[in-house]
Amino acid sequence: MPSVYARSLNIAQIKESATLAVAARAKALRAEGRPILDLGAGEPDSDTPAFIRRAAQRAIDRGHTRYTATEGILPLREAIAARATEHCRAHSGADVGASEVIVSTGSKQALFNACFVLFGAGDEVLVPTPAWTSYYEMIALARATPVPVMGDAGDGFKVDVAMLERAATPRTKGLLLNSPCNPTGAVYTARELRALLELAAARGWWVISDEIYTRLVYGAEAATALAISEDRQRLIVVDGVAKAYAMTGWRIGWAIAPRAVVQAMGALQSHTTSNASSISQHAALAALSERALADEFIGEMLSRFRARRALALAILSGAPELPVIQPDGAFYLYVNVLAAAKGIGATDDVGARVAEYLLEKYDVAVVPGSAFLTPDWVRISYAAPDDHVAEGVERLVRACRERC
Repeated sequence: MPSVYARSLNIAQIKESATLAVAARAKALRAEGRPILDLGAGEPDSDTPAFIRRAAQRAIDRGHTRYTATEGILPLREAIAARATEHCRAHSGADVGASEVIVSTGSKQALFNACFVLFGAGDEVLVPTPAWTSYYEMIALARATPVPVMGDAGDGFKVDVAMLERAATPRTKGLLLNSPCNPTGAVYTARELRALLELAAARGWWVISDEIYTRLVYGAEAATALAISEDRQRLIVVDGVAKAYAMTGWRIGWAIAPRAVVQAMGALQSHTTSNASSISQHAALAALSERALADEFIGEMLSRFRARRALALAILSGAPELPVIQPDGAFYLYVNVLAAAKGIGATDDVGARVAEYLLEKYDVAVVPGSAFLTPDWVRISYAAPDDHVAEGVERLVRACRERC
């Protein structure tokens, strides 16, 4: 019988997450016995640190298994606020209070909630592009219009004030920033970020700053909007424990925002997910509170990422036909595969064709750049074992040279 289901207009234009689709396909092939090298994953390959796991076990033993306040347990919000205050005091002397923090089921929910309460029909939101695939969909779900602003590939695809000014219209209401950036690994300097925030303030735009990769940088400490912005009244900073603490499955993120925005996000969340997992909240509290242990873990993980990055870049340096953005943060390589695509006969959405070819012929999973609105590119994650990273990148080079 034909299906009677007709999609609601609420989701008619929404596409499945390309990054999750790649992960699902790779897992399915591996279950069939294929030796898939998964370089598409957007999560650390490390286990959650033992001290965090123990905190979760203690939470269970102590009976912290009931509903919490929708906005999250107070000790966790206080810990988040305290860390944010450290950044703010270094610049403006202003404190961040727990009432300006809301805990959510992952940073993805915090981003969605922020878009949903700030934007609506007729609004336009500028999105420096390439950008994480879900940004565009979240804005669309809020019935607003995402406006991609293409960055300069020669500068890691970062955007500047002039690019934003050209894309802005009287309907522009917001700017969604991400540094360090997924998929490129680009990191905005404090000077660059300040210029963008000053433009947004002058135009009266809301700024949502996704800072989930802030602790994963290979040079100087990444700039945070909290430490730079002169006025936080139109600033929402989103972060979480997923990436830096290897806690992707624990689903804890948060937003730091003006109290009125936090209250609106809380009201929305109260009718959707309510509170984030009580046990995960206590685990996240340990991650933020036991700093010496956390810093040691993050430092060791960064050392592994740095070594893998160097290994992959060394291989690609011998393949000038595959230009790559050198990442200063996160754990991704963004590679231009236009030359490889010509070898396999692709004429459009070349990154998708190359990604499909690599998976089906070479057992390597990568994410096509079309997911980030740049179809000539692919994203490679080096959050994978060293030998998988080296072999996967070598197979990409081999695929290009065998077909080009």
